[in-house]
This record gives sequence, C-alpha cells and structure tokens, in this order.
Amino acid sequence: MEITEIKIFPVNEEKLKAYVTIILDNCFVVRDLKVINGNTGLFVAMPSKKRKDGVYKDIAHPLNTETREKMEAQILAAYDSELKAGGGRRPSDED
Repeated sequence: MEITEIKIFPVNEEKLKAYVTIILDNCFVVRDLKVINGNTGLFVAMPSKKRKDGVYKDIAHPLNTETREKMEAQILAAYDSELKAGGGRRPSDED
C-alpha cells in the first residue's frame, strides 16, 4: 500500500501546524491527520475521536513502526515542500 496523494492544509497555531489528507493506492482516503510541533520536533498524529470518557482514541493508524515511519517521512516531506512553496516558515525557524 502506497500513499499516492498528500494534501497539506497549513494552520498557524502554536503546536498544530497542519491538517493532512492522504490517499492510499488512489482508492482510499484518510482525513484529519495532523502535523504537530512536539517537544522533540514535528510528528504526525493520526485521526482520533474523543470517547465518552474523555479519552482520545485513534480512528485509523499504522499497525507497525515501519509503516508509521514511512508515512510520517512522506507526510513531513510534503509539509516541508508546502511551506517552501507558500513561503512559510518551519517551526524550527521561529527563534
């Protein structure tokens, strides 16, 4: 399974940097992934839903580290390209 399209929707918040939609194999869409500026840099958060007990639970997520790392690398590269194309700044540039 391959990511065949990545759409980046930048936002200007302290931690949340973008919403992301991905398309897998040109036939399956996953919306509401998030690019987050965490304590150790940028990472991709999977779409989640708040349960009745107040805990957030992922709706969709990779089942292994290899897949998560591959997806995250592609999404963050697309995010970086979007910033460069739009003239934006990466969070690490905000000194």
